[in-house]
Order: sequence, then structure tokens, then C-alpha cells
Amino acid sequence: MTTTATPPQKSALGSKDRNKTAIAAAFGTSVENYDFIAYGTASALYFGAVFFPESDRFVGTLLSFATLAVGFLMRPLGGAVGGYLADRFGRKPVLVGAMIVMGAATFLIGLLPTYAQIGVLAPVLLVIIRMIQGLAFGAEWGGAITMAYEHAPWNRRGMYAAIPQAGNPVGIALASAMFLVCADLEGDWRWRIPFLLSAVLVIVALIVRSRLSESPEFMDAKAEGRIEKNPFLATIRRDWRSILRVIGLRIVESFAYYSTATYLLNYLTERFPDIRPTALGAITAASIVAVFVTFLAGSLTDRVGRKPLYIGACIAAILFAFPMYLLTDDGTPALVIAVFIFGIGFIHATLTGNQGSLLTEQFGTSTRTSGASLGYQIAAALGGFAPLLAAALVGWIGWPGASLLYMTAAIVGLIAILVTRETYGRAERARVNALVADEKSRA
Repeated sequence: MTTTATPPQKSALGSKDRNKTAIAAAFGTSVENYDFIAYGTASALYFGAVFFPESDRFVGTLLSFATLAVGFLMRPLGGAVGGYLADRFGRKPVLVGAMIVMGAATFLIGLLPTYAQIGVLAPVLLVIIRMIQGLAFGAEWGGAITMAYEHAPWNRRGMYAAIPQAGNPVGIALASAMFLVCADLEGDWRWRIPFLLSAVLVIVALIVRSRLSESPEFMDAKAEGRIEKNPFLATIRRDWRSILRVIGLRIVESFAYYSTATYLLNYLTERFPDIRPTALGAITAASIVAVFVTFLAGSLTDRVGRKPLYIGACIAAILFAFPMYLLTDDGTPALVIAVFIFGIGFIHATLTGNQGSLLTEQFGTSTRTSGASLGYQIAAALGGFAPLLAAALVGWIGWPGASLLYMTAAIVGLIAILVTRETYGRAERARVNALVADEKSRA
């Protein structure tokens, strides 16, 4: 019995489905982030009182952030499983499967009874569902990024890989806007509606993603027999240094976001309850700004390389650590809005816009999703503890504790990018542009 190998799929000009794939990946990423970020927002605003005893509000807040962190702990496992499946069987099935699991878990959170209704079983169920969310979200990122990256023109991979990354702030903006719209509803509907409505977004995203074509690089690797039998073990064995670099690079971005959008939000609304609508509106506005900055940052990396922007963003985060609390100390609305927009819309967005290509290029095709996902999600698991650690440090030494945590993460990121090899330097850009020009001339 003979088999016919699939002809090579790769082209320096990218696949014919490159635009559709990037947009579909971004749409799904936005829904996944809506679901995951909705939990962070609800943890900061409602879950401390809803799912935990109210005898000690500070303890309730810590427990709420602890359940937030549990989801992050599951993300490396989700990344490992999703990466293995994507490198072994294809990127597309993982994207669809992760979306189904994430959507179901988020919808169930909207249906959960509270502590007042069923006692301790309420937080137990919340933790279980949060773990499922973490698994699904961990599996999602690697497949979405590698699909967009591997379908893209070779000289515009930074831009195309930034498109699904731009889905992150879209999801954040949708979640923040939904909580803002629901803020005046009666009782638990203020937090239930945002979770329940996610089902609509999930259904649309599933329809869009089900129509995608598989990655051309994966199809080439499969046709040439370059698929690893166990891509997870292969990347651990061969790429462990790259995984460590990815962890260091991601630490600054993960801590920067959750220290701002989750902990700072909680810190401000605890001190100034009336500022909640302003803070939620600021996060929404910052997320809208971040959509454009993410795309711009990814596009710029195709012109100047991956490292320069990342170095600049890490330095900006170091310098911003203390001013972000000093500027919001008296709850002035204009300054609160400015801090969220700068922290999320510029610093965080510059990092995420760069990561799609930078982190992906640390690995080869056969282990790309496994390696990038594992490093990315391990860092996310650590970042998930940022609100909990910030709350504990503030309880110990006051607001400077939160600033020191933010600064430390930024320093880790700066060290990581300085020791990371430039993956798209001047020589590589010249070589790729020549390949693209040659293929265009022959087309």
C-alpha cells in the first residue's frame, strides 16, 4: 500500500487564508480573554463578598484573588496539553476544542449559587470551574498565535502574530464594558449577566474558527515526516533554555497587566467606592487604545526587529511602578484614567504586540506550540498571583509594596530580553525581504 505525500504548502508570501486566519484567531482570542478577564474583574469587585464569609473583608478579598490564581496555576497544564495536541495533530482542532470548554465553564459561573445560598460548596464549585477555565485558556494561546504566524507573509509575521494578540484587549474591553453596563443592576445580576452573555460570543467564535484551514507549516512538517511523536518531551529536552527565556519575557507583561487591571482596580474601589464606574471605564478605554498599540507594536517589529520595543517597554514599566500609585493616591478621576491608559494601553500593549512573533520564534515548527505555550503559561501562572501578592504586600508595608512587586517583574523582563537573541535582525530582515521579492517576481 502506498500513500501520496501532501505537496509543500509554505510560501514566503503566506497562505491565501492569511487574513481570514489572523482575524479568526483574534476573534477567538478576544472571546477567551473576555471569559478569563471577566473572572478577574468579578474577583476584584464582587466575589470577595459573594462567595466568601463577610466577617473579614480583607480576608474575603485575599480568598477571592486566591481563586483567581488557581485558574492561572492550571494554565501551564493546559498549555502543555494544548501544545502537544497542536504539534502532534494540528493547530485547528485545539482552537475549536479550547473554545468549547472555555465557553461552557464561563457560562456555568453565571449560574453558580452564592455562599449565602449553599455555604462552603459555593467557593468549592467556583474553584473547580476556575480550574477548567485555566486549562482551556492555557490551551488556546499557542494554537491561535502559531496559526496566525504560520499563515503570514514571512516579512510581516510580527504584524500578523500581533493580530490575535490584539484580541486580548478587545476581550478585556468587552468584559470591562459589560461590567460597567451591568453595575446598576439589582443584586447578583451585576456579575451574572457578563458571564451568561459570553455564550453568544462563544457560538459566533466557534462558527468562525471551524472554517479555518490548517497551518501550512504544520502540513509541510507532516508531509515530510517531521512531526514529533511526543512534542512536549522533545521541547523540554531540546528547548529548555528557550522555555526559560519565554518565562522571563512574559513575567513583566503578566504582572504588569494583573497588577494594574485587577489589583489597582480593587485598591482604588476599596478606598474610593464611588470611583468604580470611572475605573471600569478607564480600563475599557485603555483596552481600546491597546488594540491599536498592540497592532502597531507588532508591525514595527517587522521594521526594527523584536528586541528594541521590548526593551523600551520594560524600562517604561520600571519607571512607572511608583508613579502609578502616587498619581492615584487621592482618587482624582482624570489621573486614574491616565494611569490605566498608560499602564494597559501603552506599556502592556507594546509587550503583547511584540510577543506573538518574539516568543514563537524561539522554537522550530515541530515543537513551536508546545514550547511557546509552556513558557507563556508558566509565566501566566506566576502572574496570576500578582493581585494576591500585591494585596498581601500592601497589607504589610502599604502601597509601596505593590509598586515594588510591579518593578521587580519589569526588571526580570528587562534582563530576559537583554539575554535573548534577536530573531529578526537586520540581516534576517534583508534575507526574508529578498525571498518575498523573488517569489513576487515569479508569481
